[in-house]
Amino acid sequence: EAIISVEAHDIRSADAIVLPGVGSFADASRTMLASGQMQAIRECVRQGVPFLGICLGMQLIFDYGDEGMPEGEYAEGLGLLRGRCKRIGSISAEGKRLKVPHVGWNQVRFIERVTSDTEPLFSGIEDGSNLYFTHSYQCEPEDSCDVLATVEHAEKFACAVRKGSVSGVQFHPEKSSHKGLRVMANFVKMAERSR
Repeated sequence: EAIISVEAHDIRSADAIVLPGVGSFADASRTMLASGQMQAIRECVRQGVPFLGICLGMQLIFDYGDEGMPEGEYAEGLGLLRGRCKRIGSISAEGKRLKVPHVGWNQVRFIERVTSDTEPLFSGIEDGSNLYFTHSYQCEPEDSCDVLATVEHAEKFACAVRKGSVSGVQFHPEKSSHKGLRVMANFVKMAERSR
């Protein structure tokens, strides 16, 4: 049974957590800190509860981000994975100006060690699949071992990560047709196996 809640006590009793998001890193950080959601999520992850961050939810997995903050300042993330979030570049390597936000279908490339047979989050998903994105910020994980897949928009950057029970995707599975729904179903299977 799935429930939608912003209450820390509901988060603490969850068998798995999905943190979706569209919005500002700084606003989400302030709200989650004030409500106790950040602490509840951190406690759950320490106990091995499966966690999936989607879009802003993936960005919040990391230590900090600068979206919505004055120049040179950062908002606190969950710190579940080491790294930060920064604004997407708007100039390609060829000097072509690209639109930001990055909106639409884009090709997701698995990193070399990942296949649909070896990575449970991507079971049944082909390398090079087109998935739907809408974001202006990208994640920069400190540890490349946390990266499952990349996408290119001005530069190549992580669009899927996983470490232990923590997973994150920058694309929107709910907007990515049957392949996105497969990612969500895969996360549910991963959560069921962890019980």
